[in-house]
Amino acid sequence: MTALAPLLEGFFVERLQRQKSASPNTVAAYRDAFCLLLRFAEAHVATSASMLALTDIDAPLVAAFLDSLEKERGNSARTRNLRLAAIRSFFRYAALREPAHAALIQRVLSIPQKRQMRRVVGFLTQPEVDALVAAPDQGDALGRRDHFLLVVMLDTGMRVSETTRLRVSDVTIAATSHVRCVGKGRKERVTPLGRVTAARVRRWIDERGVGPGAPLFPARHGGPLSRDAVERLVKRHAKRAAAKCPTLSSKRLSPHVLRHTTAVRLLKAGVDRAVIALILGHESVDTTQMYLDADLKMKERAFARTAPVGTKSGRFRPTSGVMAFLKSL
Repeated sequence: MTALAPLLEGFFVERLQRQKSASPNTVAAYRDAFCLLLRFAEAHVATSASMLALTDIDAPLVAAFLDSLEKERGNSARTRNLRLAAIRSFFRYAALREPAHAALIQRVLSIPQKRQMRRVVGFLTQPEVDALVAAPDQGDALGRRDHFLLVVMLDTGMRVSETTRLRVSDVTIAATSHVRCVGKGRKERVTPLGRVTAARVRRWIDERGVGPGAPLFPARHGGPLSRDAVERLVKRHAKRAAAKCPTLSSKRLSPHVLRHTTAVRLLKAGVDRAVIALILGHESVDTTQMYLDADLKMKERAFARTAPVGTKSGRFRPTSGVMAFLKSL
């Protein structure tokens, strides 16, 4: 019997951390997937997680686990596919370590991804942006922190994880002000700051008077903000802003919607998709296509350039003698 626990330990320590140097976010996502899978297996195999064998995690059990994610936990198809990706990665590692179980492993690897609905991305209009950034009470330090955080996220389009990891030393205020961050795939990128945003960030840094290694947007305890904390503050200020801009109350607002807003604003300004992909840190220009799908105004302008349905095409024909004379000149 091949024990599951040593294989899992090797997968996380040897494969993910040593060989692939996976990011903390990837390790955490895979860890959560296997915590859920092992709890599910414990209930169905009637043994503790530490006593599970590799053969206990067969294709029928994995398929039942994926179904339970959607039916019992209410997860979306996208979340289900992410959990399956973690399981597949482990079984590809197990295939090299336990070739005797190749048939079982292949059956698990053959479980397909589930097709998922691609929703139109949400973004904020300019009045909604103005209401949101004005919502934090700038009479106290936490309110000013929230205000500057929202301004930076909307100006740069940075992901929430990139924003929370920012240090004071990552910001350069000069003739060409910019912020430096490390994004997905550990790719470092530099994003320019607008003059107004740069002036606001300078005021925030000067007010705090901290060293270059300090978090740019600290929590109450002085450490960096967590992803959940940013999500909570965005929702809190959106609720407050909805009193002045009622359209905000009908939108599902999250930190990632601020990133979408930056992209749509750049697109409306006529910025090329390749440049937007560079600013946002997209792996492919094709990813930026979803913002074209989201902008209804852009679609309306495209339709406005075409002839209305039911009208006849052709050249202009004069309707009177004088007009015919003038056209002949």
